[in-house]
Amino acid sequence: MSSNIVWHEASITKEERRSQNKHQSFILWFTGLSASGKSSVANAFARRLFERGNQSFVLDGDNVRHGLNKDLGFDEVSRKENIRRIGEVSKLFVESGQIVLTAFISPYREDRQVVRELVQDGEFLEVFVKCSVETCEQRDPKGLYKKARNAEIPNFTGISAPYEEPEQPEITLDTENYTIEQCVEQLTDILTAKGYIK
Repeated sequence: MSSNIVWHEASITKEERRSQNKHQSFILWFTGLSASGKSSVANAFARRLFERGNQSFVLDGDNVRHGLNKDLGFDEVSRKENIRRIGEVSKLFVESGQIVLTAFISPYREDRQVVRELVQDGEFLEVFVKCSVETCEQRDPKGLYKKARNAEIPNFTGISAPYEEPEQPEITLDTENYTIEQCVEQLTDILTAKGYIK
């Protein structure tokens, strides 16, 4: 980092933005296997938040790789950089007073911990989207598991690359046994009870 870079304090604080929005700002970090339902739950919950007057935005793994992270591959080093960048962007959303929902496989515990440490206590909620690799492979909406089984996609999480499940996630959503709508209800109840959303 250049020694000529100096942090410039914002004229509007995070607390002022939260006060105006009338809700907390934080990261809901959805992690799970491909086809587990991360993006589906995150987007359905974003709609629920919008309807309730909460300011939020979804950062989706595929979408981000179309722009900000289009220069990254899927090897371990690139995956780590992918999550590092998303963590920094997510932190900006928190500072802006918004709720950011991130839908990324983010297979490594260490990388998720790095993002957690970027923000203050209580501003990072890990949401484990729990679904077996067998069920995800049966769904396979993008045909990725089939390609991975045929060795057409290297380093595919759950097949040829590891996925490290969260050890103590703040929230677990069982998308194998509950519908998207039921998971949205569970999220709404949990976050309302904890005072995160209005």
